[in-house]
Amino acid sequence: MEEKILSILEELCGDEVVREDLDIDLLEEGLLDSLDYSELLVDIKSELDVVISPSEVTREEMNTPRKIIDKVKSKLQ
Repeated sequence: MEEKILSILEELCGDEVVREDLDIDLLEEGLLDSLDYSELLVDIKSELDVVISPSEVTREEMNTPRKIIDKVKSKLQ
């Protein structure tokens, strides 16, 4: 599951730094914009069958690879 999320992020961000630094702020570093963020939620749903509604989480709560992985893990429990 973690590998799938990192693959999705790497594709969206166009940079493998998401694998090297799980605490990089994807928004602050300009690696993810609002359109990419929406696409991320869609990709998580289609690839992992985990629904994360944009209204249930702020972008700041999912602005690093680690936070995204943790959020998906919490939805799977």
